[in-house]
Amino acid sequence: MAQIVIKNLKKQFGDFTAVRESSFTIEDGEFFMLLGPSGCGKTTTLRMIAGLELPTSGEIYLDGEEIAQRAPSQRDIAFVFQMFALYPHMNVYNNLAYPLKSQGMPRAQIRAKIDEVAGILGITNILKKPVGGLSGGDRQRVALGRAIVREPKAFMMDEPLGALDAEFREHMAEELRALHDRMGATTVYVTHDQLEAMQMGDKIVVMNNAVVEQFGTPQEIYDKPATMFVADFIGSPSMNFLKFHGKITPGESEIAMHANSFAVPQSREPFEGDMAFGVRPEHIQLSDEAPFRAEVLASEYLGTTQIVTLNTAAGEVKARIGAQQVAKTGETVGLAFNPGTVTLFDRQSGRALKSELNEGVLHG
Repeated sequence: MAQIVIKNLKKQFGDFTAVRESSFTIEDGEFFMLLGPSGCGKTTTLRMIAGLELPTSGEIYLDGEEIAQRAPSQRDIAFVFQMFALYPHMNVYNNLAYPLKSQGMPRAQIRAKIDEVAGILGITNILKKPVGGLSGGDRQRVALGRAIVREPKAFMMDEPLGALDAEFREHMAEELRALHDRMGATTVYVTHDQLEAMQMGDKIVVMNNAVVEQFGTPQEIYDKPATMFVADFIGSPSMNFLKFHGKITPGESEIAMHANSFAVPQSREPFEGDMAFGVRPEHIQLSDEAPFRAEVLASEYLGTTQIVTLNTAAGEVKARIGAQQVAKTGETVGLAFNPGTVTLFDRQSGRALKSELNEGVLHG
């Protein structure tokens, strides 16, 4: 298994730029997520790493070797697709054996390798069955098995669970992460599902409009978003943005917004202009004493918690509070914020303003 280093990677299709100057490092043995909405460039990035697309410019290093212009067969990378890509006229055993036969591996060694991988994936009992009659979950296991038997340096996975129903998808996500932990393989996984990325990934790259917006651990991405896009894309419900025109100077830890003062993480840069006060729903408290007032518009009961929608002078917000707390539609309540969790944004550029909260955040 190996480290993968991406430097200034760019891909153009005519006048259209699919990936724009991306740079990040995937460490040896990491489960690395490429996350973003459809059309953001994540699958194109994955295909360039695998060799299925050649970059317009930039460098790709696998185990210290530059491979950007090499053919897929010269990269020692296995690819798992969303739609399984199995051979329908072969049974499970022959699907698993095919890449090994292509390498000229002896029959006895192939048998031993398939028995080992089938045991890991729990498909020993279906080796003789045709793949056409298998469930979606079993077909995905076979597709994974065909990649694993090769023992490549790295695995590329393009939304491999996307064709499964929601309940089974969650189960397979747990299995896939457990399999990764047993094997210690370098894995690059594309998804548009932020919950899947947060659940499975060691590191996450968030892409939007061909650009890497941020990369880091799931906790860094969630707690310290580098841009308003990341803050909005990650989380359910996503981060709230209270809009206002304000000013802050380095060293300040208080901001004036709509005739109220709010504690914020200590500023590391000066700024004046259109701002957004970003706060996660779980970091909002309903308080009778708080001077910042809001009207309760609706409440959604979720068992142990509830999501309360509120209207404020700075815009609509959602708060996640305890299920037992009373929030009646139409009443006016005070809102208090956990100051250590607030992120201030420049609304024009969308970037997070530097503060003691997000020092050291990894940006694209």
